[in-house]
Amino acid sequence: MSKAKPKVVVIGAGSLFFGRQAIWQMVHSEHLNTGTLSLVDTDEVRLNKLVKLAKMVVQENNVPLKIEGSIDRKEVLRDADFVVLSFAVDTVKYRGIDCAISEKYGIRMCSGDTIGPGGIFRAMRELPEIMACAKDIEAICPGAWVINYINPSALHGIALKRYAPNLKTFALCDTHHMPFKKMLYAERAGIVDQRADYNEQIDKNFNMKIAGVNHFTWLLKAEYKGEDVVPNIAESMRIAGEEETVGGDTGAKALFNDKISYQLFDIFGVVPTCTAHTKEYVPYWQGLGKQEDDIPPLSIWETEERYQRHDEMWEQIDQFINGSIPISEFMATFGPDHATDIIESMVANTKKKFFINTVNQGAVTNMADDAFLELLSEVSMEGVTPQAVGEMPRGVRGMQELILDTHELTAEAVIEGSRVKLRRAMLTDPLVNSIADADQIIEELLALEADVIPSHWY
Repeated sequence: MSKAKPKVVVIGAGSLFFGRQAIWQMVHSEHLNTGTLSLVDTDEVRLNKLVKLAKMVVQENNVPLKIEGSIDRKEVLRDADFVVLSFAVDTVKYRGIDCAISEKYGIRMCSGDTIGPGGIFRAMRELPEIMACAKDIEAICPGAWVINYINPSALHGIALKRYAPNLKTFALCDTHHMPFKKMLYAERAGIVDQRADYNEQIDKNFNMKIAGVNHFTWLLKAEYKGEDVVPNIAESMRIAGEEETVGGDTGAKALFNDKISYQLFDIFGVVPTCTAHTKEYVPYWQGLGKQEDDIPPLSIWETEERYQRHDEMWEQIDQFINGSIPISEFMATFGPDHATDIIESMVANTKKKFFINTVNQGAVTNMADDAFLELLSEVSMEGVTPQAVGEMPRGVRGMQELILDTHELTAEAVIEGSRVKLRRAMLTDPLVNSIADADQIIEELLALEADVIPSHWY
């Protein structure tokens, strides 16, 4: 690879989850802005908007970054150094269907994109196209690093490792974007009054360990100058949780997270680090208990509000393009992204550490070496090396294994087109509690999503 002119291909740029931030980082970074950013999306109208936006930002900032765009990934994959997978097939619509059908059978999902029937059926929709991308990458740019950003991130990362073993791959989630995650916990622990006070000296004295399956990760250790500050972090969540209420325009993923975080800490002795998702992985807030709980059942993922948010993001892009928002404000509006931060570090060989979804390799000592976990890792052009964590606490570890089994069975079901394994995955999933309901959910979702699920399932 020519480190002076790296080529980054973003497949699914129009999803907006990653496209705008990729433009920002590729323009901002002196290690990336001499290279090429290739934007790929099957929606030509949206693709053309992003390509135009990117070229305007490049011109405004006077950098030599080359911008490409194509509706056909094969046209731009040649010579790619990094390929970021960031697409989703009508995700708002189909996650809404997944969550509505699941709720009908007593399964409440506030996100519906990783675990439960929603996670399984998102993989049914996305994984076939991910593997088609992998096949093209193997043929056209086999040396490229493939970064999966599509949920279920761990499940798709497992599939890429297993079914495209010759490719260099890892998976990402933006929850543990460093150093911002560490700054958050430093504030929670009372080490700093506000995140702006965080500095290099504090960073050297603040040691934390986080591990787990993506979206089900836990703060296993947090020490400042050798003192355990996990209780301080938990106490801050208890205090904040006392003031949490339902109301306003807060989305389902944001409701009662501090109160839930503290309750999970009280049970397991470790703090969940991705509570917006983690609360969906356990049955406690499904409304199944006979006693009234202090925390109400999970709110369901809000489809219409999500459509509105997406419309607002596209409206903002239109405003940059038509000049009603000056293009000079673009670089002050957005900021760095987890994936492009990692790409920059790999290209520049900065030796920074990042949270990566990859195989365990002994980092968590009481889980299998091939367990696919989110771990702080050294990452370079040569590979990903997870840092030592220690043991995963009992109870939490057992739930991790169940989630991994669900992911692995789902990956096998999709790749093999196996109804037997699809049913087995659904009945292994921690949210499913009825065989008859599981069978009915499968049939109803297959019927409602037939236009985006491969025809061999029918």
